[in-house]
Amino acid sequence: MVAEVLANNVYCYPFQQVVTGYLNKYPTPLEKNVTSITTVEEQIDPATGVVYRRRIATCNNVIPSFLRKWSILKISNIYMEEESWLDMKARVMNLKSRCLTWARYASMNEESVYRESKHNPNWTEFSQKGSIKITGAGYLNCVLEKFAQTFLKQGAKKSIAVMEKVMEEKYGSPVS
Repeated sequence: MVAEVLANNVYCYPFQQVVTGYLNKYPTPLEKNVTSITTVEEQIDPATGVVYRRRIATCNNVIPSFLRKWSILKISNIYMEEESWLDMKARVMNLKSRCLTWARYASMNEESVYRESKHNPNWTEFSQKGSIKITGAGYLNCVLEKFAQTFLKQGAKKSIAVMEKVMEEKYGSPVS
């Protein structure tokens, strides 16, 4: 089984501000589970101007203690890889994220897009699709996928709320 999560939001801020806010939002006291973000690669395509970044996020392990009875789950940090392609001319940023920590046992992926709104150039539309598939845990696959799906749904909502707060603190009230 594959568990999926969808999230959408419109930020009432211009694209440039949202991208800047996104690239600088972690770490923040608003989200204590993301402890660091490290840029490990950055390139600019000279022909298109598209900026490619690869970043690694270090996150606290949020797996409930009753599931940490298995040694593979008894770790303090989880590592996520994020790749992004920022095209300022087209006013779009595409992102792909995946979990590095348990790659042998699970595939956890997110694809996100930030783009200038077609309805208002001072707004930015956000969409995200996440999926998780766990293998190798037998009958626990479904239980772990359900936990992960619930966690991803909550995480998407929290990430949007953190982003809204970061934007408001940095740029003031949203643009109508």
